[in-house]
Amino acid sequence: MAETIRFDAAAFTAQGTPREKVALPGATFDGTVNVPVMHQAVKAYLANQRQGNAATKTRGFVVGGNQKPWRQKGTGRARAGSTRSPLWVGGGTVFGPHPRAYTETVARAVRALARKSAFNARAREGALYVIDAFPYDVPKTARLQQLLARLEVANRKVLILTDGVKPAVYLSGRNLPNAHVMPFSDVSTYHILWSDVVLVEAGALGHELAPITEDQAAKVKVVRHVKRASVKGEARMAKDEEDVTSEKARKGARKPAARKAPAKKRTAAKAKPAAKAAARKPAARAAKRPAPKRKRK
Repeated sequence: MAETIRFDAAAFTAQGTPREKVALPGATFDGTVNVPVMHQAVKAYLANQRQGNAATKTRGFVVGGNQKPWRQKGTGRARAGSTRSPLWVGGGTVFGPHPRAYTETVARAVRALARKSAFNARAREGALYVIDAFPYDVPKTARLQQLLARLEVANRKVLILTDGVKPAVYLSGRNLPNAHVMPFSDVSTYHILWSDVVLVEAGALGHELAPITEDQAAKVKVVRHVKRASVKGEARMAKDEEDVTSEKARKGARKPAARKAPAKKRTAAKAKPAAKAAARKPAARAAKRPAPKRKRK
């Protein structure tokens, strides 16, 4: 007979004050983790979320196309009997989707085993916390957000399981993108595996933790989650920074280059050969001209 594992979970108040650890009930938390059963339960859950109402029309359901577009022979074109053929634009669809049910049925005992395995998986990781109670009279998102910030799980996917239906707690966590609030009795394997941390109210586990007196806790700053770059990206950024720094150092150590001659002198130097060429041109033209003819007496 396999040895039963006993789990203890960290306990906190509704404000995030640590309490003594709580022993989790052995009926649910016995260390069983059945991965194939969890896969089956999650696959069935996701399949049951599909509506299956996609529909296409075959050529028999498309309106029109009763008349033959042209005669059978003599036109030189391919034979055609209807303009609603799948080969035509506006025709029917072949092998398209039709309304169907994607429902998958899983036995009750299999669902219970998968749910139990998911709870044990989170307990093994130390990602299951016990909250003594959620005494929320009115919805207050900031109050629940402060609890998650004190537990340092504000930037992780958190599943909050209450002892029965508590609308005030549900409305408090409805606006938090990474938090999901639901009764303990309604939780499924998918929801447990979706979350990174599970917060369970003590009453849902059969524990009655006596309330403790605590002062009003100071507000904790909620740090928004910032995506970190990959290891390669960080190394590339560090290398680019080093290259820029070394380039600046090289530029500072380099001696100033000699100044080039001003543009005016270069223009004057270029103008001298042009002036000489212009001076030569009239003499050449005068040599080419024929001598004037003398008048006869």
